[in-house]
Amino acid sequence: MDSNSRLFAQNGDPAFPKIVLPDIPDLSRIEVYEANGGYSALKKALGMAPEAVTDEVKKSGLRGRGGAAFPTGLKWTFMPKGTEKPKYLAINADESEPGSFKDRQILEYNPHQLVEGILIASYAMGITSAYIYIRGEYYKWMMILQGAIDEAFSRGYIGDNIAGSNYSVNVYVHRGAGAYICGEESGLMESIEGKRGYPRVKPPFPAQNGLWGNPTTINNVETITNVPAIIWNGAEWFSKIGASKHPGTLLFGVSGHVKNPGVFELPSGTLLTEIIYNYAGGVIGDKKIKMVIPGGSSMPPIRGDQLDGVKMDADSLRTVGSAIGTGGVIVMDEDTDLTSVLLRVAKFYWHESCGQCTPCREGTGWIRKILQRICDGGGKTEDLDLLNRIANNIEGNTICALGDAAAWPIKFTIQRFRNELEEEILSKARAKSAA
Repeated sequence: MDSNSRLFAQNGDPAFPKIVLPDIPDLSRIEVYEANGGYSALKKALGMAPEAVTDEVKKSGLRGRGGAAFPTGLKWTFMPKGTEKPKYLAINADESEPGSFKDRQILEYNPHQLVEGILIASYAMGITSAYIYIRGEYYKWMMILQGAIDEAFSRGYIGDNIAGSNYSVNVYVHRGAGAYICGEESGLMESIEGKRGYPRVKPPFPAQNGLWGNPTTINNVETITNVPAIIWNGAEWFSKIGASKHPGTLLFGVSGHVKNPGVFELPSGTLLTEIIYNYAGGVIGDKKIKMVIPGGSSMPPIRGDQLDGVKMDADSLRTVGSAIGTGGVIVMDEDTDLTSVLLRVAKFYWHESCGQCTPCREGTGWIRKILQRICDGGGKTEDLDLLNRIANNIEGNTICALGDAAAWPIKFTIQRFRNELEEEILSKARAKSAA
């Protein structure tokens, strides 16, 4: 790589590196990407043993950026060795969680680093076919991504004997049809196979029985885009950025009642209040914050009066009863009607339930109907206990995590905002009586 390269943040401020969204104009063009050191990490990886590449990612401490925060290198080791079966890599670009829009930025502004990461991961696991599953509504970004793949193929980075090596790999884009459930890894695989996106019962897990019954690894867009930087700069460099147990940078997509919504790449462990006030410009009208959802609509909310000292990494958020999820920070001011928020969220999960599991299929509908009645002024404070019971009957009783995603916003908002919700219910009921 050229010593003047600006990719992978090697020459930037180590306290605030830009690993996956560097400030380089026209980086989506392959000539610009190559001029800034692009595909050098792939060439370096091809000169290493595949096991050494996996070991480097493992030592870096990289954790999944798709919600579960599972150690990436460890996941790669689950891919069986010595099998004659085909092996597959599936990249989850089905970014459908309300409040999450960070992967879209990578697809638009830095698609080649995603492609390079896919090629490195495929080499490390002995994979010859990789699929990028992209949500149906992302047509513009699908075209950008396909263009980047075509450019990489024309330069010899994809196809037979890539970059002058004896390793061959192909990369395919698979467009979804707009179903949130296909963001669940087994639902994603079912969709790629041409089936309805019903999540599978596990075990067996994808590494043993994935696409077409063959070993498969599934990674998120942001996760894989970190890989070239790790290979080029080394595991030790990456492990020292941000929180020690959840290292690297994270993309935070901030939305809601803020003055400057957008995607901000910051070290993991950055204070939530710093993200809201220093980067997102604070709350519109300088109002107080009532509630923040830190990782997309399915994550447990945090009260606005309990934000001090909250750090944005998986382990820190767990200590305050929430989760990092997809890094989608949704900020709600003091005037927010929480029952209306819950109704909007409930409608989404009811609509997106695949219907395979009875607790989710029926429970999400019941929750929606009760919240609709509350918002129409026909609710009672006892409805909160009923909603909580339904949520508890859904959580943990479904094949996939959509049931938990539907239950958590309900049960934790009731738990943490009981007084506010009771006041809203009574206020709506009084307004209906006076009408």
